[in-house]
Amino acid sequence: MDQITIVNVIQAMLAPGIMISACGLLILGMNNKYSIVVNRVRLLNEERRRLFSKAGVREFSYDENVRLGSINIQLKQLVFRSRLVRNAVVCYTIAVALFVLTSLTIGIEFFSKENLEGTIAVVFLLGMLAVLTGVTYAAYESIKGYSIISLEVKIDE
Repeated sequence: MDQITIVNVIQAMLAPGIMISACGLLILGMNNKYSIVVNRVRLLNEERRRLFSKAGVREFSYDENVRLGSINIQLKQLVFRSRLVRNAVVCYTIAVALFVLTSLTIGIEFFSKENLEGTIAVVFLLGMLAVLTGVTYAAYESIKGYSIISLEVKIDE
């Protein structure tokens, strides 16, 4: 086996590795966001439970009703937001798998002497499409995050 050819194959196999690293960073950021959203859901649920236990058998005051309504709306939107984060993480994870498959296919092509360039290109492009889909979910999640905050500020003013 020619040494230059092996080096070229290794370099070609590492190119998708850059995308794997990039997706890893995106996954890390989205997992952090997911933890924050889930923590916010838990805090709002706890506040809602305290409101119900504090009220007991009596009627809620006007302020308690307003806050309870705000909590319920925020919880609904936060659950939707957590789904968007989950979808982004799943897309990035699928992209990582496709980039790993791209690297493996490059190696298989070298050792089997088969022409797999079309397969390599398709798998790599599918990985890029998965990244684009994940970025779209992440962007939509950011927009929803802002709307939840603006909703809370408007209701609780």
